[in-house]
Amino acid sequence: MNFPKVYLASSSPRRSELLMQMGVTFDILQLEIDESVQENETAIHYVERVATAKAEAGWKALANVGKHPVIAADTSIVVDHTILGKPGNEEHARGMLELLSGREHEVLTAVTVLFNKQVLTRLSKSYVTFSVLKLEEIDWYISTGEGRDKAGSYAIQGLAAMFIKDIRGSYSGIMGLPIYETNELLMQISKHRYE
Repeated sequence: MNFPKVYLASSSPRRSELLMQMGVTFDILQLEIDESVQENETAIHYVERVATAKAEAGWKALANVGKHPVIAADTSIVVDHTILGKPGNEEHARGMLELLSGREHEVLTAVTVLFNKQVLTRLSKSYVTFSVLKLEEIDWYISTGEGRDKAGSYAIQGLAAMFIKDIRGSYSGIMGLPIYETNELLMQISKHRYE
């Protein structure tokens, strides 16, 4: 595929790896935005809003140069309609992993591509089932530090994979950038750029 060069509004190494896997050339934009959940906000609205806010912040940081699209994504773990973000501390991480133990949860990743006045967003929904975790397994996993900056306190592409019984959906979406949806968006943006 002949993708346009993009700006990635994320410092996530996983998202960088996935864009490289697609053969996309990109520069990284380091941004800070408020990722707080708003009152009565659904999980889908939340990930779509945050992904779009990241893309808009990236476009604004470029001072509307307009040469290349900006791509951004946001991932949330959802259990019983509750969004599990990144853990604030080890106790918070322990509570999340105990909640995920022995059950299925939903992983939502929204990806947004922004170019000029065009803002396109796609949503990836996946489902992950954890085995029943022993307390010593949870403590060991927390001690590795792997889940420290991850939604739901785990990284599917890392050590946490040994706890996962089943996946339905997009593995890349669970990692943080759904390749299928990202490809669709980049193809659509490429088409409109040259019309």
